[in-house]
Amino acid sequence: MAQLAPRIEGIFPAMLTMFTASGELDLAASAEHADWLVKAGVQGLVLSGTSGEFIAMSMAERRALFAAVIERVAGRVPVYACTSAYGDRATIELTEAVEELGAAGAVLLPPIYQKPPKPAIIEHFRAIRRHTSLPLMYYDNPAYAGTVELNAWEVTELVKEGVFQSIKHTFASNAGIHDLRYLCPAEFRVFHGGFRTALEGLAGGAHGWISGFLNAFPERCVALHQTVCVENDLRRGQAIWQRIIPYTHLFYAPDGLGNAANDLAIWRHVLELRGRHGGDSRPPFYPLTDAQKETVRATFSQIENDG
Repeated sequence: MAQLAPRIEGIFPAMLTMFTASGELDLAASAEHADWLVKAGVQGLVLSGTSGEFIAMSMAERRALFAAVIERVAGRVPVYACTSAYGDRATIELTEAVEELGAAGAVLLPPIYQKPPKPAIIEHFRAIRRHTSLPLMYYDNPAYAGTVELNAWEVTELVKEGVFQSIKHTFASNAGIHDLRYLCPAEFRVFHGGFRTALEGLAGGAHGWISGFLNAFPERCVALHQTVCVENDLRRGQAIWQRIIPYTHLFYAPDGLGNAANDLAIWRHVLELRGRHGGDSRPPFYPLTDAQKETVRATFSQIENDG
């Protein structure tokens, strides 16, 4: 049976995992980045998700990352760890490990790549619930998982069974947020995923926002959540969002960097422009070229110098 999950909400960066230029896992830099995010006011962290490049790490490396960050955060904010692997056994083992380490919850994708049928996916989640009392967050991102989608009604059934206590909803449309808020119990937590339509997600009822984007501008994103979700001031929230949009266009615009670079490289370089350590990704994710860095720098200079 799941623990009674705290009513988590707010800004939960899908934390970048720091690697060295030679591709080694940098635990010290990862823990330092987590500390900076907490001091910036975020309400929680998600480790080893898509932006954390879990797919590029061994199980032992993921455990080491969880241990280092959980120790550094020291209970100041809830730390949720993505423990997904393809099979039941590996996912259960990693979920049990993070429970022992003191994680606040685990984040679960469907079994990736092989496209098991929907009943098998549902049973996979039930099997993990039988082996942990941690609150579980469903990472609803079928495009990245390469699997079939569970609709809001199927997710709701798992919520009623006690399998899931929260969800990261990662779709271009926010319709699922409305459905889940309507169908699920009030204590169920719905987070917007991605970074293109976060304002609409928060205004439409999401309890918070989870994204790799949040690594770069945690303070501004905390202010957006506070303004829209706590103070109910949508007009001022729109003004904050206008200073976020140019950075989303670095990736999504037709002439943006998304055609030639991954979004993590953009956020890493923004951190460098902010005087922080951005770290590296593991190939085949590569750093920005000099020309791409100049594009990011120009946007950064224009937006930040405008006040």
